[in-house]
Order: sequence, then structure tokens, then C-alpha cells
Amino acid sequence: MELSFISHFLPQGLLDCFSIKAVNELCFIKDQSVYIEIILEENNAIIGDVDSSQYESKGFTEVTLQDFPIRGKAVYLVLRRRRWRHKQDPKITHRNDFSYVSEGSGFTKELSDFLKATGRYKG
Repeated sequence: MELSFISHFLPQGLLDCFSIKAVNELCFIKDQSVYIEIILEENNAIIGDVDSSQYESKGFTEVTLQDFPIRGKAVYLVLRRRRWRHKQDPKITHRNDFSYVSEGSGFTKELSDFLKATGRYKG
């Protein structure tokens, strides 16, 4: 399935760090409303001026964010973020900064800003 068209619906800069793995149209069981789930996986690269050869990828953690609806269907972005481990330190960390996530909410920054401007969200 060709997924490049979906990039037009995603927050700007998201595909610099992530690759689209799947787009699913799912249904909530209770009320039968349909939503779209876009699964994205973080690329295997550390952004910035860090010596990436000193880090290794150690699996993923998932974050689900709500984004703008498409054609009346709710949209959820499932971000599979990489966990990184410094080769000399056993501590697991997330190295890349994602400014498109609204702090303290389950929304993308763009959706959160829109809802704040319309008075629908006070976060």
C-alpha cells in the first residue's frame, strides 16, 4: 500500500524522525465510531551533535497522540520511539527531542494550540 499521501496529514517535521509503518481504520467497540490509527516508527538515528556510535538502540516505547480529525474520523498517531543506551552506561534514555508533542496532554502540539485558541482545551 502506498502511504506517502498520508504525509500531507501529519505534523510538519514528523517524517524527518519517523517512518510510516501502517495506517489502520479501526472501530470503537461500544459506540461503533470509526477512527484512523497511523503507526510511525522512529528512525534508527540520533539527531544532533551527539556521537551516535556511542549509543545503541534498545527497543521501543509507544506514545499515542490524538491529532486533527480527517473526514470526520478521529486520528491517533502511535509513535514508536526508540530507547537508546550509551555503550558505557546501562541507563536507557530517549535521545531525540520531539517538539510536536504538547506537554502534559495526549495531543499533538498543533491540535493543542488550536483547541486552546478556540477555548475548548485549557491545558
